[in-house]
Amino acid sequence: MAFLNTVLQPPAYGWTDELGNLSKPTNKQIIAEFFKRLNVFKDKKNWLSFLSWILVLALVPFLGLFIFKYFSISGLIVAFIYSMIIMGTHGTIWHHRYCTHGAYTFKNNFWRFFTQNLTLKIIPEEIYAVSHHVHHALSDQPGDPYNAQGGFMYCFLADVNHQPIARGMNEASYAKCVNLMKHTGVKVNTYKQYQKWGTLANPARTIIGIVLNWGFWFGAFYLIGGLALACAVFGSAGIWAVGVRTFNYEGHGKGKDMRREGIDHNREDMSINQLWPGYVAGEWHNNHHLYPKSARSGFKPYQFDLAWCYIKMMSVLGAVSSYRDSKAEFLKVYCSPVPVVLPGAVPVTEL
Repeated sequence: MAFLNTVLQPPAYGWTDELGNLSKPTNKQIIAEFFKRLNVFKDKKNWLSFLSWILVLALVPFLGLFIFKYFSISGLIVAFIYSMIIMGTHGTIWHHRYCTHGAYTFKNNFWRFFTQNLTLKIIPEEIYAVSHHVHHALSDQPGDPYNAQGGFMYCFLADVNHQPIARGMNEASYAKCVNLMKHTGVKVNTYKQYQKWGTLANPARTIIGIVLNWGFWFGAFYLIGGLALACAVFGSAGIWAVGVRTFNYEGHGKGKDMRREGIDHNREDMSINQLWPGYVAGEWHNNHHLYPKSARSGFKPYQFDLAWCYIKMMSVLGAVSSYRDSKAEFLKVYCSPVPVVLPGAVPVTEL
């Protein structure tokens, strides 16, 4: 069996049913699995999933303070820009195009560290990157950790139920898993430490990194605009952290075929291009599934790509040493007067 078919810890309800089709658990089963996998008292290997949701809960008081004590129209505008645009675009730049797909490279470790910490650190790289490799290998098939056909809750709680790495890997498989993350700069556990903690990430290093990141940004925003600004930013980051968990359900048509002729050219899965995530985060999802290793996914004139703007700017400044850009190939294949037919694609002529 291929490595990516076994790298994630299967849920109690399994990836497939007795006929080999997608196992579609009830919401009750999904929620039961969620709380089981958050229980660090029963199994300390649940620590990373537990931490990722503790971080979300830790942002709730900031949101409450902003709404009930420091609310202002200017603060609301800041909150909107930070959560919808800055956090969303950073997720595309860092977690998606770099950590998972290696679509570009940094000149040195400083610029990698700089980009990694441009925003509040909420989602651990391990939870996102490893499972996203599986998502592309098994997109909309059983084993896809956020298969939209499983329903909204199947996707929304996927970071706990479906995305953690398998806990019983042998040393060779663990080394392959480490290899998926080696370019990110995340300091990983030894195999012996993995057997103890069940993760690539080390608890102490992970927690210290988050504390330093949050401390720096709280101090920076406090100095700029006091508690009002700090609460607006931290509270809005919590909204993003919840909202981003809905993206793959929406981005894959809510489990239905919502692809449109002339807009969604990839026909290998149910991914779709959407205006809102495209404009605020550079996430033109169907384009991305066509060219997952491209540092740009906004290919057509109206597909503005903020994540690509950052990567290109960093390249001009010398901070990014190389990148892949598939725009020319996309236009040649899908928008040329004489369309080129590729397997699994629908050619579209645009004069």
